[in-house]
Amino acid sequence: QVQLAESGGGLVQAGGSLRLSCAVSGRTLVSLNMGWYRQHPGKGREFVARIVGSESNTDYADSVKGRFTISRDIAKNTVYLQMNNLKPEDTAIYYCIANLGVSILWGQGTQVTVSS
Repeated sequence: QVQLAESGGGLVQAGGSLRLSCAVSGRTLVSLNMGWYRQHPGKGREFVARIVGSESNTDYADSVKGRFTISRDIAKNTVYLQMNNLKPEDTAIYYCIANLGVSILWGQGTQVTVSS
């Protein structure tokens, strides 16, 4: 059974940085396409970034391009989201997701709060 465990959220001032981690168990990252979504208070979940394929191709939402970087460490079976130059509008619950082919698995979420 595949499980996801996110960590790294917290409170940071505008302009600061955070790194989110998503530890994967039950399947090797080599065979998984992974991503990050976020949910602002009172709104639906939105795409943030994804990393796919054996070549680790990446894709980002326009709102985070140039500030966020998604990466993976195969040896640690962990996906990261490095977030730089954070803005108050980045405040949200961030979710790690794994595309299992027949379904999408969501992590439990980690809160990121950016103060102005």
